Amino acid sequence: MPKLKTHKAASSRFHITGSGKIMRIKVGKSHLRRKKSKRIKRLFDAKLPLHASDKARIKRLLPYS
Repeated sequence: MPKLKTHKAASSRFHITGSGKIMRIKVGKSHLRRKKSKRIKRLFDAKLPLHASDKARIKRLLPYS
């Protein structure tokens, strides 16, 4: 069988932890930041676990992670 290709856009947006959880970053982090408060901009730095309903779809895009 041929090797499966990693979806590069998904690999840049999602991070898989050592225990297998898929972490995501929040949207709106880079665009129109001047009018957002410092507290809101700080909240964009946190990584959140991916919802369970999206897990199978993202796992298919990242086959070797």
